[in-house]
Amino acid sequence: MKKEKVITRIKEKGLVAVIRAESLEQAYKITGACIKGGVAAIEITFTVPGAHRVIEDLAAKYNSGEIIIGAGTVLDSETARTAILAGAQYIVSPCLDVNTVKLCNRYQIACMPGAMTIKEVVECMEAGADIVKIFPGDAFGPKIIKAVKGPIPQAELMPTGGVDVNNVEQWIKAGAAAVGAGSSLTKGAKNGDYELITRTAEEFIEKIKLARKK
Repeated sequence: MKKEKVITRIKEKGLVAVIRAESLEQAYKITGACIKGGVAAIEITFTVPGAHRVIEDLAAKYNSGEIIIGAGTVLDSETARTAILAGAQYIVSPCLDVNTVKLCNRYQIACMPGAMTIKEVVECMEAGADIVKIFPGDAFGPKIIKAVKGPIPQAELMPTGGVDVNNVEQWIKAGAAAVGAGSSLTKGAKNGDYELITRTAEEFIEKIKLARKK
């Protein structure tokens, strides 16, 4: 899938599931639940041992575009390249690493580095980021989106950390292009309740739609 389509689909649905699976089997189940719930994309974090193998297996299983598979917690270009070779269609980082953004642009892979301040947001944009991840979102709350977009209305922002079904409407109304949700979305996996993940995803998607209409 071309980079432009990846970005468009993520923005259209507005939700990225951040997955820290304990096994490949669990990753499959969480992914399946997310697909049923209407999630546009999943992010396999590189805090998970063997993350590149999980990405490779998921990319092979879901090769018809059912869901977009990306890599998260990518700290450097070496890890980004490993993820891309495994099949990652986008790269997410907690902070800006210019070489990672350069590599992603070289191979036309969507890149979403993290930022906490307006200065960092501008630096991400200047480096060539497609979307800037506002992280950790719970350090500021939705007001940070409005604050950044005041002087930089063209910024495409995706808060991650502290986003849940109770505040997602606030994030979207503040101007977020999409949101990233981790444990608040996937917590059902801890006790095998994958239907809870599906229901939570559906609730996220519905609230995002409602927020965009208001």
